[in-house]
Amino acid sequence: MKILVINCGSSSLKYQVFNMEQEEVLAKGNVEKIGIDGSFIKYKNNKGFSSQDEHVIKDHSDAIKLVFAALTDENNGVIKDVNEINAIGHRVVHAGEKYASSVLITEDVKNALKECIELAPLHNPPNIVGIEACEEVMPNVQHVGVFDTAFHQSMPKTSYLYGLPYEYYKNYGVRRYGFHGTSHKYVANRAAKMLGKPASELNIITCHLGNGASITAVKNGKSFDTSMGFTPLEGLIMGTRCGDIDPAIIPFIMDKEKLNLDEVNDVMNKKSGVLGISGVSNDFRELEDAANEGHELAKIALETYAYRVRKYIGSYAAAMNGVDAIVFTAGIGENSNVIREMVCSDLSFLGVEIDPELNDQRGKELDVSKDSAKVRVLVIPTNEELMIARDTKEIIENL
Repeated sequence: MKILVINCGSSSLKYQVFNMEQEEVLAKGNVEKIGIDGSFIKYKNNKGFSSQDEHVIKDHSDAIKLVFAALTDENNGVIKDVNEINAIGHRVVHAGEKYASSVLITEDVKNALKECIELAPLHNPPNIVGIEACEEVMPNVQHVGVFDTAFHQSMPKTSYLYGLPYEYYKNYGVRRYGFHGTSHKYVANRAAKMLGKPASELNIITCHLGNGASITAVKNGKSFDTSMGFTPLEGLIMGTRCGDIDPAIIPFIMDKEKLNLDEVNDVMNKKSGVLGISGVSNDFRELEDAANEGHELAKIALETYAYRVRKYIGSYAAAMNGVDAIVFTAGIGENSNVIREMVCSDLSFLGVEIDPELNDQRGKELDVSKDSAKVRVLVIPTNEELMIARDTKEIIENL
């Protein structure tokens, strides 16, 4: 079975084709600047061929057609005909409370996703456009929606309710939804395999640390609590997002800086986080370099970031009455041994002990704990696309 995985942004599209018999990536790439001058497609196949070609790409339908043209290219394609694609799996950010797992996309599903646009106005519209563009080009192929929020639908009300009037939840859906669910699910399952135990018997804390970052308490294989909330702004300090703050700060800053709602929202999402604290960058590699060169605010930004991660780990260990493993994943989690060491440095009370030599590696799946550690610290590169492909395959096979 061959599965095409699509992840649409407002002006971009990422894609991968899997042969699910071996879970092998046959080809992957991305289309950038859709509807903008200078648009192009990148393509790479499993034989080592890669290319980047500029085209006039008016919309996502054009982008999908270019993807299929690349995949079926006589010299460097990986399929002879688009009909070799058995199903398409779509990453969709927000499904609200409507879906607790991946589903076959129908008109009802698309309508439900449109109802969730007000909860994810930047993400759901391009996700829906991607689905409809694929349906236009391949009307006879089954499509599956895999939702960032679905994994977190197992959270109990004690985890997802806010201390607000209950009618705000009933009337408007104001609650914690959580995001990065596909990534958290994938690495939690991989962690269980590395530990040689069923996920249903483990308490795992998964740390998805990228420019956007979230932590999830995975209790007995299910999401029990997660740091992102009603929106992806809540939780950890991130690259440019502020994370948890006292809500009263917002009207205070609006008054002092004479900002309107859109402007203060822009500050919290795009000008805060480690960028806001350091004044240097939201790129952790640049922050680490600046800190090593003596930049005090860069050093403080990194320490504050690591402290917030550590605080969430401690709170989730308490919430689950213990933890068996802590997982680091995504760009920073997989590649920054500095951040992993900073986070773990004061977790010895939990039984965390990392081996500096093992930790001094990047992007590899490994246990970086000392043999004597009671809580394992694992580095697991995330693979959201493979998780989407697996869910798609399972749904198609059970039709």
